[in-house]
Amino acid sequence: AVNRPDTGPALRLDAPKAEWRAWARARRAGEADVSGAVTAQLAAFLHERGVRRVLAYRALPGEPDVSGLAAQFTLLTTRARFRPTPRLTIHPWDTATEPSRFGALQPPAIAPQVSLDEVDAALLPALAFDARGVRLGYGGGFYDRLLPGFAGLTVGVIPAALVVPELPSEAHDLRVRWLATETGMSETGVQPTR
Repeated sequence: AVNRPDTGPALRLDAPKAEWRAWARARRAGEADVSGAVTAQLAAFLHERGVRRVLAYRALPGEPDVSGLAAQFTLLTTRARFRPTPRLTIHPWDTATEPSRFGALQPPAIAPQVSLDEVDAALLPALAFDARGVRLGYGGGFYDRLLPGFAGLTVGVIPAALVVPELPSEAHDLRVRWLATETGMSETGVQPTR
């Protein structure tokens, strides 16, 4: 099958992920900031489901900024750790005060940690998502390792222009159940794990 994103060359599903990442970065560079519209969609969606504690990301350039949710929910964020193995730890939102190697704010290593069991919903950034909930991340696999077995809501947050019919995926790739764009919320068909 061939995906035909509406800008750039057509990419085959079997194209290397590096080509998909290059396409997504180029496409994202031309997009307007949709943070306000996406945050409004997310707030209504999360309130409807009784969510209180939200694992959110500190936005990199080009990602929708969801920090506006902090006024309505208890936000948590992650710190990337690389030793002894690469992984994410979860911390209170306001502890994110130092820049990470990726450029987003993160909590310092000594910040208090929060258990994933205390999280109601996880918001995931990406370079692109497909309609099946497959996430094209940055290649580190951090969310793939953090969220297996997570029983809460998983929501991909992305401009609508970066949702494609199908992305290449592997068995270990995490799929989100919902997508949040500036045009609304859509369910991907992925079932919760418990």
